[in-house]
Amino acid sequence: MPYRINDLTQHRSLFLGTNNKKKILELEQLLHPRGFALKTPKDFSDTFDVDETGTTFIENARLKAIAQARHRGMWTIGEDSGLCVVALKGAPGVISARFSGPGATDESNNQLLLERMNDIPMDRRQAYYISTIALADPAGEIHIETSGECWGKVLREYRGHGGFGYDPLFEIGEYHQTFAEMGAAVKRAISHRARSLRAFLRKLDDAISVSDREIA
Repeated sequence: MPYRINDLTQHRSLFLGTNNKKKILELEQLLHPRGFALKTPKDFSDTFDVDETGTTFIENARLKAIAQARHRGMWTIGEDSGLCVVALKGAPGVISARFSGPGATDESNNQLLLERMNDIPMDRRQAYYISTIALADPAGEIHIETSGECWGKVLREYRGHGGFGYDPLFEIGEYHQTFAEMGAAVKRAISHRARSLRAFLRKLDDAISVSDREIA
């Protein structure tokens, strides 16, 4: 029997296949007020990795959602995100997390980004973070897809100690702060991930409402 999206109104449990503690915390802080419990790989004894072979963020989000949903037998969020720099023709893009190669770290990725942008003047350092989300049912069928962007610019030096990834280099013009300088509440309100998740929740509410009417 096909899964219906209103099953989530009963179980309120979603799986997210990442071990990135800061990303998990961000999503938990956004989902918890809506009554959703977020399960992650640490809640299970086995490990299961998905190769991110997509050429776009949404392709990778779908791959993660479908494979993890089928493996766990749970409704699953697949999320893929990264930084796109206009002057670098969209790089780091889908390889944001592994920009500096095997064994990449936030530090090595940031250093490589600074090197690649060394000769780019401040008025040409525009960039945007993007987050894409896909929701798959336990059979691996995609029900919802969303994306969100947040624009800013890449600085020449680190500012701030919070966040993760490229956050210490990514400044939001309206706030004159990097993501790493912002408080969590502000970042939750304006980040690419927050925007994508808000769109996701709106679509989820609409889909549940339609499903309820169909059942009635």
